Amino acid sequence: MKKHVVLIEDEPAIRDNYRAAFERRGYQVSAYGDRPSAWQVLRQQLPDLAIIDVGLGSEPEGGFDLCRDLRNLSQTLPIIFLTARDSDIDSVHGLRLGADDYVTKDMSLDHLLARVTALLRRADAWTRALQKPDELVLRGRLELNVDRMTAAWNSQPVDLTVTEFWMLHSLAQHPGHVRSPDQLMEAANTFLATNTVTSHIKRIRRKFSQLDEQFDGIQTAYGMGYRWNAHEV
Repeated sequence: MKKHVVLIEDEPAIRDNYRAAFERRGYQVSAYGDRPSAWQVLRQQLPDLAIIDVGLGSEPEGGFDLCRDLRNLSQTLPIIFLTARDSDIDSVHGLRLGADDYVTKDMSLDHLLARVTALLRRADAWTRALQKPDELVLRGRLELNVDRMTAAWNSQPVDLTVTEFWMLHSLAQHPGHVRSPDQLMEAANTFLATNTVTSHIKRIRRKFSQLDEQFDGIQTAYGMGYRWNAHEV
C-alpha cells in the first residue's frame, strides 16, 4: 500500500516539481496551495507524513499555524517544514511547535526524499512496537515507555514529539555516557543539522523544567554532545 504524503506549498512550480518527484518514488501525493484548503481535508483524515511550507500565500507563518493544528490531532504524525529562509528563528520556532525536521528549498530533492524515507521508517517501527508487550526504561524519576513512546517525570507525563522521545531514550539508556549529535540523530532515525539537535535538546529540557525547576537530567559535554545525569538513576 502506497504511503500517503501531503504537500502544502504555495508556489505552483515547486509544488508540481515535488509532487512529480514523490510520485515517481511510489508515494501517493496530495498537494495544496494554502492552509485553509489543506486543513479542511487533513482535519478529517491524516496522511502518513506532511511536508509544509512555512510561508503560505497571504499567511507568512501559515505553515506554523497548520503544524500546531496537526500536532494537536496527532503527536506522532511525521512533519517536515520547508523554508526559503535558512535562519535559526524559523527552524527553532518550527521545532517548538512539534515539527520533526526542516529543510531549506535549496536542498536537493534527493536530500528531502531521504529525510522523508527516514521519518516514515521510524513511524513504521513505532507501529510495529505497539504490537509487543510494553518495554520500560526506568531511570530514577524518569520513566520511558518505549512501545507507547511516552515519558513521565515524577509520575507526571511529559509531552514529547517522536524525535524528542528517541533522543531522550538514547541518553537515558546509558547514564553518564556522552552521546554526540550524530549518535542522537541516528537514534531518532533522522538527518538534522547540529544546531537543530541543540534546539531539540533545549526543548526537552524546557519541558522537564516546567514540571521540575531543579531538573538536571540532561547535561552538556561541551564540544562532544550530551549525557543523562548518572546521579538521576
